[in-house]
Order: sequence, then C-alpha cells, then structure tokens
Amino acid sequence: MTILSSSRTRAVILDPLGFIKRVLSGFRANQGFLLSGAIAYYTLLSIIPMIALILVVLSQFDDPQDLLAALRDYLVLVTPGQADAVISQVDVFLQKSKLIGIIGFVLLLFFSSFAFTALENAMCVIFFHRVSIKRRHFLVSAIIPYIYILLLAIGLLLVSIVSGYLRSHGLSLGIMDTLFIYLLGFSGEVILLTSLYMVMPVGRLSLKHALIGGVTAAILWEATRHVLVWYFSTLSLVNLIYGAFSTAIVILISLEAAAIILLLGAQVIAEYERIGSRQKNLHGLQTE
Repeated sequence: MTILSSSRTRAVILDPLGFIKRVLSGFRANQGFLLSGAIAYYTLLSIIPMIALILVVLSQFDDPQDLLAALRDYLVLVTPGQADAVISQVDVFLQKSKLIGIIGFVLLLFFSSFAFTALENAMCVIFFHRVSIKRRHFLVSAIIPYIYILLLAIGLLLVSIVSGYLRSHGLSLGIMDTLFIYLLGFSGEVILLTSLYMVMPVGRLSLKHALIGGVTAAILWEATRHVLVWYFSTLSLVNLIYGAFSTAIVILISLEAAAIILLLGAQVIAEYERIGSRQKNLHGLQTE
C-alpha cells in the first residue's frame, strides 16, 4: 500500500497539469455541475429545518440568543453575506417553536436530512468504481445524516459556551487571538470535510486520501467565499433582478459554489485512487 501510494504521489508530482486535467474531465463526465446544483437545492431546503431542529434541542441547555450568536459564526462560513437573513428567519421560528408539536418535530427530522442524502448520492456517482464493488445498507445511509447533525449541535453548543464566557468576563481578542481562532476554524473546516470524504463514499477510504480532498476543498472554499462576499457587496445585480427573492438566490448560489468545491475535492480523491488501476490497464494493453 505504501509503495502504491508513493507511486501515485510521484505520478501527480511528475505530471500535475495532467492530473488536474483528468480531475476536471472526470468532474465534467460525472455531471458535477448538475450534481452540485441538486446538492445546493436540497441544502437550501434542509438548512432552516436542520438549524431549527438543533436550536430547539439546544435551547433546553443554553440561552437561545447565545446560540444564535454562535450560529452566526457558523453561517458566515456557509452563506457568506447572508448569515443575518438566515438568523432572522431561524429567530422567528424559535419564537414559535412551542407550536410545532410532535408532527412538526418529525417533519424537521425528515427535511433536515435531505442535503446529506443528496450528497451521498452524488458521492456514489463520483466514486462509481467503489459502488460497483460494494453497496451500503440503507439503514446506515439513514443514520449518517443524524450523526452529523448531532456533531454540529455539539460543536454549536461548545462555541456558544466559550463565546458566552468571553462576553461575560469582558475579554477582548487581540490580533494573535483572532488569527488563532481563524486557524482553529479553518482546521475544523478541514476536519469536517475530511470526515465527509471518509464517511459519504461507499467503502473504506484512507485518512491520507480523505485529508487530500479535505485540504483542497477547504482552501478553495476559503478563497471562494471571500470572492463571493466581495462580489455580492459590490458588483452583483441580484437585488435589482430578483427583488424579494434575492436572499434565497444569493444563498443558493453560495451553496452551489460550496457544493462544486466539495465535489471537486471528491473528484481529486477519486482520480488519485484510480492512478494505480489506470497504470495497470495501460500496462495490460501494452503487454497485449
């Protein structure tokens, strides 16, 4: 395995442009833009129910306003420039959360898993060489979204507790502290993306391969979200064209950009995995 991994790395280093070309070609062949559009659409359907579900549960343990403040820091990473719009809608829901009842809670559970289901199906297309060998039990696929929702809830609760402690003690952050928190957030982003690449595709994926995709996607997203914030605040005509629908359109565009980057990271891993098999096929053809 070590020899094969080193040969793959050597192949990428010797021909990086060729590897990038294969990644983009595979992404296009797998209808990556169409898949990312589906993920963005289902994430748009899921994001409010998922956040509402998390906050309804966590509000039993922490102050809802502290949770909303911590949530805003999360949403800045996912929906750049539109975090306040999502927060205001979630706040409205929280004020009426006591009216949802058991059926409403079940509906929240149902809709909050849409994004993860769409992502898993997209991963099956990109890692088709794995699906043909091994398929995942449907109960495992049903449980995975709620494990991630639980992890997000735990992370949100921890961020809320820490930020509440800082505010209550009047502690201000210096430049080094701010940089440390940013790097900590970026590391968390890499860990989350790496875990998605390890869990979502069928079969066992090595940590090294998942980390390659996680770092690639995190770097691309950090650059993209800053560009999106700048574009929507200076050059965009979305408000003029779509009017009242502009918030949903901007969030959808941001989510699609994130989905494209997420699937590109998966395509990088898939192409990296197939280097060995491609070399074997070429060797077999030459032998014949």
